[in-house]
Amino acid sequence: MDNRQALGSWLSGPRAAAEQAGVDFGYRGQQLGLPEEGPGSIARPGRRLGALAVDWGLCLLIAYGLITDGYSQATGNWALGILLVLSVLTVGTIGSTPGKRVFGLRVASVHGGRLSLPRVVLRSLLVCLAIPALIWDRDGRGLHDRLSGAVQVRV
Repeated sequence: MDNRQALGSWLSGPRAAAEQAGVDFGYRGQQLGLPEEGPGSIARPGRRLGALAVDWGLCLLIAYGLITDGYSQATGNWALGILLVLSVLTVGTIGSTPGKRVFGLRVASVHGGRLSLPRVVLRSLLVCLAIPALIWDRDGRGLHDRLSGAVQVRV
């Protein structure tokens, strides 16, 4: 093996190296029975991060304007609490937060339909912890989605 090839496989990650060796992973969401493209397919990371940024900005705006009356350390803490409440209320009722709605996403149960309230609360708490949302599986679902039995799909 050429050193450039070894370095290239290291930089591109284990998935690319395995695919180059002939392993077929399929597309994201194939194991869940979701389509590869279009409505109902797995939401891409860029859209999900954009939706989270919109939701966080909205929560910061609410905390800044209505609760802390200016920016301080408490503004971020209040914004996190507002994000938790916003996520539980909106995902629990309509299946998406305002940011997800803007980016054309919704949260659904892996088995179809909506998430139950306890699963929505669990998912929202794990999103606020941040670390579970940063650990993804091969389908692109975060640990918070796996533990709550949810999947973020395109509308």
